[in-house]
Amino acid sequence: MKNLNKLVLLLVIIGAVNWGLIGFFQFDLVATLFGGQASIMSRIIYAIVGLSGLYSLSFFNKVD
Repeated sequence: MKNLNKLVLLLVIIGAVNWGLIGFFQFDLVATLFGGQASIMSRIIYAIVGLSGLYSLSFFNKVD
């Protein structure tokens, strides 16, 4: 379970960095790397990052 939490944290950080790039520079790194926002690979990455964000909500129970 510890490895899953680390993976989820990594994916949430990747998502946060991508949103930061979009906000500051209007540059979508995921879309650039995987062929545009509508490509199947980009959509899979967005979905996995989104699910990781939802899973990370469970971390709130562990924060003191």
